[in-house]
Amino acid sequence: MGGLISTTLKHVTGLLCAAAMSLALASGAAAQDKVVKIGAILPMSGGTASIGAHAKAALEVAMDIINNAHPELGNLPLAKNAGLAGLGAARIEIVFADNQGNPSTGQNQALRLITEEKVAAVFGSYQSGVTLTSSAIAEKYGMPFLNSESVAANLTERGFKWFFRTTPVATDFAKAYVDFLADIKAQGAKTDSIALVHDNTEYGTSVANTISAAFKEKGQAIAADVAYPVNATDVQGQVLQLKDKKPDVIIMISYTSDAILFAKTMQSLDYKPAVLLADDAGYSDPSFIKAVGKISQGVFNRSSWAVGPSGSPSAIIAGMYKKKSGEEMDDTVGRQMQGFFVLADAIDRAGSTDPAKIQAALKVTDLKPEQLMMGYKGVKFDDKGQNVLASGLIIQLQDGENYTAVWPKANAEKAPVLPYKGW
Repeated sequence: MGGLISTTLKHVTGLLCAAAMSLALASGAAAQDKVVKIGAILPMSGGTASIGAHAKAALEVAMDIINNAHPELGNLPLAKNAGLAGLGAARIEIVFADNQGNPSTGQNQALRLITEEKVAAVFGSYQSGVTLTSSAIAEKYGMPFLNSESVAANLTERGFKWFFRTTPVATDFAKAYVDFLADIKAQGAKTDSIALVHDNTEYGTSVANTISAAFKEKGQAIAADVAYPVNATDVQGQVLQLKDKKPDVIIMISYTSDAILFAKTMQSLDYKPAVLLADDAGYSDPSFIKAVGKISQGVFNRSSWAVGPSGSPSAIIAGMYKKKSGEEMDDTVGRQMQGFFVLADAIDRAGSTDPAKIQAALKVTDLKPEQLMMGYKGVKFDDKGQNVLASGLIIQLQDGENYTAVWPKANAEKAPVLPYKGW
């Protein structure tokens, strides 16, 4: 009888152990299988499709950094361990949506991501005009929306509670342009007459207005405001207008295809201003540099990105991105990656996919410079959702096809070269 009881106990114990092991394995598998879906609205087709392709590659690198352990990235949040610790090592999954560079399409994609894909948050949408409409849908549905690269100042002036933006904005860069031109004027450059060239999108119009206001505040009126239709096929009239006005400085606010067309048209009409200053966008796109970099030597641009020394987190990430995309990392994709890391960090700290908890976590974000891959002073949002610690610098295309930091002096790798060389 005793032997029978002993055998029975052993059998029961074995079953319990097996059950416990099965439960543990199942729990581990469940943790590994748990996925947090984030919707990313990007221009995958249309005139800025190259930006969309680069952004997709950048976000896939960011997803790899978050989902797998990368202790070599130091203090970068979520890099040390695999997955989101706050959600049991859950993995991030990005649902990509093509906005086609169209505000109404972006709006529809935001609606689809929220209602059909059931994403935990929305990320996007590159063009300010598309961000304007897609974020309005997120606001309506009470869904966190993080924007990392649209600079139209009005995006954070709508009283929205679910919209957060990590990038410096048009007002920040307008002030930088004013100060930069004042500095090079003190060194002998002629900067008295300024022309703005911009497309007719939300981005082009609002940024031009912001820059114009910044110069007027300093007592310097804009000599010419040259607008054109986005995705233009002919800009000879605009270039001839500039050639006639002869401004000392031209500030270009253009997406990729337009930026390329202006460079080619300026060369064909043999027109060069003394200073050509770009507001990022198309001028940061590697496609622009490949197509017309050799005839755009000396163009200034704005940026918040620097590769950093070999072995630094930013240099390692730049290497990962180049391996993935075949391209050098630029300011636009850098800002996109940085914004995505901020959003993922907030979800991790929220420990939940509940929109209200993610929103609360975003509101108390307080990241330090050493926790970032971009050259911001940190990430902290005001009550409008704007990162008050975002900052930038001026870079210049020098000696070939690479941009170099030239201003402010404390961040400069080289001195500015004037006048604009072109070709």
